[in-house]
Amino acid sequence: MAADVRADNAPYDDINITPMLDLAYVLLVTFIILTTASVQGVKVNAPRTQAASSLAKPQTRAITITQDGALFLDAYPVSLDELSQRLAALKSGNPALPVVLKADARTQYRKVTEVLEVAKKLDITELGLVTQRQPAEP
Repeated sequence: MAADVRADNAPYDDINITPMLDLAYVLLVTFIILTTASVQGVKVNAPRTQAASSLAKPQTRAITITQDGALFLDAYPVSLDELSQRLAALKSGNPALPVVLKADARTQYRKVTEVLEVAKKLDITELGLVTQRQPAEP
């Protein structure tokens, strides 16, 4: 017998890590998919209401106003003029463009009305206001 041939009952000197690497790759891909699949946007503290329902259609655009009055369109910072231009371009491609407005509860009301005026000028009729559901009182 040759020196490199081992008997059937001899212990292994190495560990096969291929199944462990396969599992690590599956977990990595799952983690990447779950973290990028979250709703895009800027986090704000939305006001609470009793009738909060924010069902968004797949092509819905989100306008966000932060506490300090910064405007975002789908997580991209914009000025009021840029918002108007981009919404006009989107509306030309989709006449029934659905838009949701997410504003922080402490946002100045003036900023909200400015965004609503832009939507009115562009004849955006499918406009929703995002709120949080207020917990029911016992």
